[in-house]
Amino acid sequence: MLDLNIITEADIALPTQPVELRHFINGTWVDSADGAVSERVSPSHGVVVSRAAKGGAAEAEAAILAARTAFDDGRWSRISGKDRAAVLLKVADLIEHHTERLAILETLESGKPISQSRGEVGGAADLWRYAASLARSIHGDSHNTLGPDMVAMVLKEPIGVVSIITPWNFPFWILSQKLPFALAAGCTCVVKPSEMTPATTALLADLLVEAGLPAGVCNIVLGYGLPVGSLMTSHKAVDMISFTGSTAVGKKISEIAAGTLKKVALELGGKNAQVIFPDADLEDAADAVAFGVHFNVGQCCNSSSRIIVHEDIAEAFTARVVDLSRKVAYGNPLNPKTQVGAIVTAEHQAKIDGYVQGAVAEGADIRLGGAALTVAGVGAQFYQPTIVTGLRPDMAIVQEEVFGPVLSVLTFRTLEEAIALANDSVYGLSAGVWSNDIHTCLAFAREVQAGTIWTNTWMDGFPEVAFGGMKQSGQGREIGRYGFEEFLEVKSVVMRVGGGSRGKWVSEG
Repeated sequence: MLDLNIITEADIALPTQPVELRHFINGTWVDSADGAVSERVSPSHGVVVSRAAKGGAAEAEAAILAARTAFDDGRWSRISGKDRAAVLLKVADLIEHHTERLAILETLESGKPISQSRGEVGGAADLWRYAASLARSIHGDSHNTLGPDMVAMVLKEPIGVVSIITPWNFPFWILSQKLPFALAAGCTCVVKPSEMTPATTALLADLLVEAGLPAGVCNIVLGYGLPVGSLMTSHKAVDMISFTGSTAVGKKISEIAAGTLKKVALELGGKNAQVIFPDADLEDAADAVAFGVHFNVGQCCNSSSRIIVHEDIAEAFTARVVDLSRKVAYGNPLNPKTQVGAIVTAEHQAKIDGYVQGAVAEGADIRLGGAALTVAGVGAQFYQPTIVTGLRPDMAIVQEEVFGPVLSVLTFRTLEEAIALANDSVYGLSAGVWSNDIHTCLAFAREVQAGTIWTNTWMDGFPEVAFGGMKQSGQGREIGRYGFEEFLEVKSVVMRVGGGSRGKWVSEG
């Protein structure tokens, strides 16, 4: 048995009944017209956590039309930024008030540790507050130097109806990177959470109502990609799609949206590298690597699933990461001491293991882990912390998104080689560099093709700072002012003033 820090006990009792979830359409909670439901079984405890109405085309159509009507009649899009901000601030307060209930449900549905769910849900309130500040600061430009008879304005207006489709790995956080910013801009929305983690999104509807959001402004449809997500991406009444998920699905959404030329914002996969130079604080770097690969069981688009270590320190640094990984607390997600919880589904666990075994078959070395893990009293849907060395850059485990607690180790000799290895990926979401030489850090930041570059840290984020990827990690940005402006359309207004004539184009003789 691998010597790991395993936690089996829980500080929170399991629920005796699943939470019942319904669609939220035009300000009303409704069941599916055909009565269909779906159940989510906890990956960490095997109990039914939630029983959700399973939406179809009828529910998606009704939600889209409600959002369209609400946008067109101006009940939200034409009120003041001050009034929109007031509602968003109330939602933030309510999120904080209900954090514990939401966090427990998120832990049970996703398998992530309760401490991380509390941080995710409670921290999301700050995204709502920052979005509220942006609602009051929308402005365009004016041009008063176009001649004595001309004045022009560039206005920024809400883009319209936005379809928001969110994943299972950070259901409440990722929703809060999208929804409050769309609402702050004056858009109306249709939201579909993952069918695996619908609870926190569905229960947000209660908070929206209590905060005073008008009916029809935000509609929530529970269900699967087919038919709900498909209709949300193809419907002519939708103006924009904001999607977070796999690159394969993101490409499909782009194809569908092309039929009506909708705007599409995509936050997709990543194969993110941390590069470690010998002059770095190696203790901090090793801890950041352990955090980066094991946080959320590696089921994170920003997971640092690759490290590229200078060959002079590679052996000692890898040994340090192995030692730290043994000490990471794996086990029962309902214990606040747990740092790593369950894999979301048995199928995904098998996929993770397939990458590891495939690397072994190609000659790689397993320095730690490399197999499923059973936690006594909880279950077998866990995967050991895994560190793999002896890799070639072209191996699948190095190139593809494993989405599990699996770290691939490569080495380099020069800065140029490190940059080339970091860029040797179809993805470009994030990257990190560890060095006390500012010139090294700046050169790396300029040359690496990724939407976020961390220097001497990993995965620090702020509502003010835009997030998004390059290459096949997506298009567009979330959060920050750049993310906010994704939900705005630009309109130019050109005016002739002062009674001047534009001159005649047609001669009368």
